[in-house]
Amino acid sequence: MEYIENLKGIEERGLSQFISKNLRDLPDAKKILILFPDYTRFDFTASIAPLILKRYSGFQIDFLNAGGTHRPMTNAEFRDKLGVDKGDSWTSFLNHDYSNIANLTTIGQIPGELISIKTGGQLNTDIDITVNKIIFSDYDLIIALSGTAPHEAAGYSGGLKIFFPGISGPEVIDLFHWAAVLVSIPKIIGKVDNNARDIINTGAKVIFDKIKTPVYSFNMVNTKVDDRVVPIGLYVDKGYQGFITTYKAASIASSAVHVKYIEEPLTRVVQVIPKNYDEIWLAGKGSYKLQKQGVMAEGGEIIIYGLHIGCFHTNSQIEKDLYSLGYHCRDYVCSLIEAGASLSKNAAAHLINVSGPGIYDPVAGKEKLYFKVTLATSIPEEECKRIGLRYRDPATIERSDFTGPGKLWIEEGGRYLYDIKRKEEK
Repeated sequence: MEYIENLKGIEERGLSQFISKNLRDLPDAKKILILFPDYTRFDFTASIAPLILKRYSGFQIDFLNAGGTHRPMTNAEFRDKLGVDKGDSWTSFLNHDYSNIANLTTIGQIPGELISIKTGGQLNTDIDITVNKIIFSDYDLIIALSGTAPHEAAGYSGGLKIFFPGISGPEVIDLFHWAAVLVSIPKIIGKVDNNARDIINTGAKVIFDKIKTPVYSFNMVNTKVDDRVVPIGLYVDKGYQGFITTYKAASIASSAVHVKYIEEPLTRVVQVIPKNYDEIWLAGKGSYKLQKQGVMAEGGEIIIYGLHIGCFHTNSQIEKDLYSLGYHCRDYVCSLIEAGASLSKNAAAHLINVSGPGIYDPVAGKEKLYFKVTLATSIPEEECKRIGLRYRDPATIERSDFTGPGKLWIEEGGRYLYDIKRKEEK
């Protein structure tokens, strides 16, 4: 593994020199595929992509976003994310388009026995390894750019996740996120090695066994200061094992800059959601990142605040699924699914993850959630209530009301993981 790291921030010239040196060490190629995180991820892809174009100038370079179930990117978003323009005939911007069966191929299966082990016996279903078939095309080189930060369904994002489920089909994404929600956020998020990551690695291994093209990992870690990306680490390696090596190194750096520690449980929190989280499907990270044990006080309130948010999901079918069940705890949603409710498991996982822990008595039909989730967005009050969330008029939100014991105002909401400072750390 080659890497450059400085937790206080890597100087721009040194970063460029490191990237250029490592690109020169890559094999010559006439047709290159670049996988990269989509518009929802905050990283320094725009510092790497132009140098890739410079290294392989004049040859075919296809950029494919690993967007999972996120909406397609516009050309303007591609340009902003990559720092390059599609002005050259040899450069292509491609959306993954997870639901287009013509883009996909199934190459194997994760057996239900393994899924059962990883979910503590809660799920025993085979997961087909379905992936965008473009990666098996006649490329001479594949470069995967990924960003690492705490993640509710993977421990940390980045690494092999960009293949599985980043460019997978809908069934993979459904079942993987459902398996992760059964394990639960507190047992996954902020943990480098965890049961959900084991599922990712297993699926990705089958993919790598089939790829004949050299594949390189450029794993990024960064933070943000005054609306400016600050790179703190870039880790480069080759092949399946190289992806694991770079992921683990990046996760250690991420834990140093992306985890915030608090002294006492929180009773009222405002998560100010950034512009690239433009639907509740993404803004829900404002809840996910506060679910480490002890962070939220029982009965506390998380306010997801952002006037730019006007829907739960831009995909009408997924949004319909969300409305069909509404936001509830795991036991409640599982009871509805067992009773025959039909919706994607990915949607069900989102509903549970946003709502957080709770208990449900199916006999009495009563549910008790551990904390409350309130939306202060452009979504009308009646829609919030219809889907099972609380509403607050955004005009009533004042930062000065969220100071003092148990209160917190969080800029860049959903980006940082919060944890309670243990006695030995005080």
